Amino acid sequence: MRGVSLNIQAGDFYTFLGPSGCGKTTLLRIIAGFAFPDEGSVWLDGEVVNALPPWKRDVGMVFQSYAIWPHMTVFENVAFGLRERRERKAEIEKRVGEALRMVNLEGMEGRRPSQLSGGQQQRVALARTLVVQPRVLLLDEPLSNLDARLRAQMRIELLKLQRDLGITTVYVTHDQEEALALSTRIAVMSAGAVIQEGTPREIYEAPNQPFVAEFVGASNLMGAEVRGVAGGTLTVATDLGAELRAVSPGGSAPPSGRVLLSVRPEAMDLLSPGDPPDRRNRLEGKVVASAFQGASIQYEVEVEGVLLRASVTNPKGKRLFQRGEPVVVVFAPEDVGIVGG
Repeated sequence: MRGVSLNIQAGDFYTFLGPSGCGKTTLLRIIAGFAFPDEGSVWLDGEVVNALPPWKRDVGMVFQSYAIWPHMTVFENVAFGLRERRERKAEIEKRVGEALRMVNLEGMEGRRPSQLSGGQQQRVALARTLVVQPRVLLLDEPLSNLDARLRAQMRIELLKLQRDLGITTVYVTHDQEEALALSTRIAVMSAGAVIQEGTPREIYEAPNQPFVAEFVGASNLMGAEVRGVAGGTLTVATDLGAELRAVSPGGSAPPSGRVLLSVRPEAMDLLSPGDPPDRRNRLEGKVVASAFQGASIQYEVEVEGVLLRASVTNPKGKRLFQRGEPVVVVFAPEDVGIVGG
C-alpha cells in the first residue's frame, strides 16, 4: 500500500474497486485487524484501533468463501458470535430470529450448509455477521462465487438491506458494475494506491486518468491537440484527422497542448452519411461489426484505422447498420471527457 488516506462516513456504502492484486483486500484486512500497516493509523469512531485485535474492533467481516461451519445448523452458525459473547439464551433466540428475517431465511434454522444454495449460504454468512450488531460491516467480494443471475438478485437484496439498516459498509470488488450499483462512494485502486475517489457518477462521468476510464466501464480514448478555447468549449484536432469540440473541465485552467479524450460508447450515435448535420461532433467511418442486443445495438466502427465502440439505444424500428456500411459517428461536446495529456 502507498499513501492511502480515506475518510469513510457513517452510513456509507464505500467500495474498494480494482483489479486482482491491487491491494483492496489487504486494505480491508487492515481495517479488520487481520493485517497491520507499516505506518499510519486506522481510526474507528474517533479511536485509533491499530493495537486492537479483530475481536475487539467491533467490526464484522464476510469473506469471499463465506466461512460458515458445515457441521452446524443455520441457527448455530448465526448464533455462534452471540454465544461467544455469553449472551442469554432468550436474547440469542431473539436476535438470531431477527437476523434471519433480515436476510429472508426464516424457517431454515435447522438446515445445514450442505442443504442450502450458494445464495442462501451467502445470506447465512451475512446474518452471522449482522447478528452481533457491528459498527462497521466489511465485505470481501461476497458475491463472486454466485452465478450471474443469483449475483444480480443478491446485489439488490444487499443494497436494500444496507440502506434499511444504515450500517457503515466497506466493500471489496473487481466488478465495476457491482461497484456502481451498490456504492455511495468508490475508491478506484491500482498497484497499491488509490488513484481516484468519488461518487459512482463522478467516477464514471469524470475519470481522472486513462486507467479509470477503461476499467470503470468501456471508453473510447483519442489523442488530440488543443487548438483553442472559447466560452468554456475546447476546440481540438484529434489524431483521427477530425476537429472536435469538448466542454472544458470546470474548476481549473483550460487544458492546452496534448490531451487525451474519452467518450463512452453509450454517448455515441450512428447516422447515415447523407443525414443532415447537427451541432454534435462527427467522425466518418465504416461499420466493422454490429450486434443486436434488444435494448441496444453494439457497434464497432473503424475511423482512420482506429476501432471505436458505440452502444446505440434501440427504439423500435431504428435502422440496423451492417458490416461494411459507411456511417457517421456523432456525440455531444459535453460527452467528451479529458482524462490526461
